[in-house]
Parts: sequence; structure tokens; C-alpha cells
Amino acid sequence: MRLAARVEGVGLFGPGLPGWGASRALLSGSAPYEARATVIPTPEALPATERRRAGKSVRLSLAAGLEAAAGAARAPKDLVAVFTSQGGDGENVHAICEMLASDDREISPTRFHNSVHNAPAGYWGIATGAAHPADSLAAFDASFSAGLIEALARLAQRPSQPVLLIAYDAPYPQPLAAARPMVDAFATALLLSSGGTAGPAIEAALVNESVKPMAEQGLERLRSGIPAARGLPLLALLASGKPGRVVLEYLDDLALAVEVGA
Repeated sequence: MRLAARVEGVGLFGPGLPGWGASRALLSGSAPYEARATVIPTPEALPATERRRAGKSVRLSLAAGLEAAAGAARAPKDLVAVFTSQGGDGENVHAICEMLASDDREISPTRFHNSVHNAPAGYWGIATGAAHPADSLAAFDASFSAGLIEALARLAQRPSQPVLLIAYDAPYPQPLAAARPMVDAFATALLLSSGGTAGPAIEAALVNESVKPMAEQGLERLRSGIPAARGLPLLALLASGKPGRVVLEYLDDLALAVEVGA
């Protein structure tokens, strides 16, 4: 089965990738890529209290999702959202583990509710006023492709309702980072719609093919070193403005092929 959509808007924040507009030339190869620490915008859409509580994963996902919605001139509150991350907010999990290992095991409710995997989806609703369903997925290194499949399936089920895919990941503090190392924080978003002519068309299907490394070594380091960045080959193709085909990492015996058209 093939799943299809139009990509109306893209959001992107990662190492040396400060937003989709500023990153297109870097991804397409028309400008040299230089690895720099990820800069995460302040989530101005959140009320002051929630803004202070928002961790790195929340700020990342909001920034990418809002950029994609703005690029498509869509109101964020009108969108169904699919969030996907291999592990959610590792900083809060680390803090909770420290408390549980101490003599003081009274975990604050704020710390706990920020640690759950669907916290970014909740903050998205607060920031945008969105009342539509929001999924929150985790599939380890396959999380980006799993999220894309889910978003495309939701769109196929209800073609009149645009879907926003937000994939994000942030490094764990030590000692968890030793068990699950990650290059840096990264988030990307795709605003998908059905029909019309806004944005390039994509079609996705499961295949038994191998994933090829990216030609640019710095970008390949991101792709292989951050689960949410497994979608970088697709972003690079979209940035080029050309039709083509990429194969994205999914399960051990399956990959996700995505064709980009006009």
C-alpha cells in the first residue's frame, strides 16, 4: 500500500540547522554545512508559567511545529498532530532517577508530568489552543518513519484534515547518555495535506532495501547519531526542490521509501 500527501510546510532545528528557511541551502548542498550546537527558540506561544517549566524536548517540538504551520499559512489550532520521539524528555527522567536514588523521594508533580512521553503534545495544546487529537509515538531508531507512516495513515483516513508530524529528540544527561549517546538536540516537522497543489507531492511505501548514507559527512553524522534525524535524506530532497526518491531507516527487515514529485 502506498500513502500519499502534499508537504505544505517544514520546520527544522538541529545542530547547524537554525530553521527550515536558513537550512535549505545547507541541505541541498548549495552552501557548506557546518556543525554547531543546536539553538532552540524560546516558546513565546506558551504562557509565562508553562514557558519556565518547558524542557528542551517541549521547546524543540513547539519550535519545529510552529515553523511548519507558519510556512504553510495554517492555523496551528486547526491541525491534527503526530509527535514521535525515541525517548521523550531524558532530562526529566534523569532528574527523577536521581531523586529516587536519594533519601528524598518526593517527586514534584510538575517534574512528573513533564517526564511523560506525551508532554510535548500537551504543551502544544496549551500553546496553540488545538483541540484535535494528538498522537505520541516511540519506536526507538524507527521513530521518524513510524511517525511519518502514522501521519500519512491519518491523512488517508480523513483527507480533508491536514496532519502535522513533529519528530524530536534531545540527548540524555550522564550516565544515561553513555548507554544511549546522541549527537545533539534535533526536531523537524512536516505539515501534510491531501489534494491541492500546495507543496511537493510525496508517496511512501515499505520496501526491503538498504539505507544509503548521506554524501555530506556532517549531515550523515546527524542522521546516524540522532533518531529524529533519520528523516534528513527526505528533508535534503525537499530542500533541493527536485523530484527523487529516498529510503529511510525503519525496522530491521523493512525500510520506508519516499518518492518526491512536483
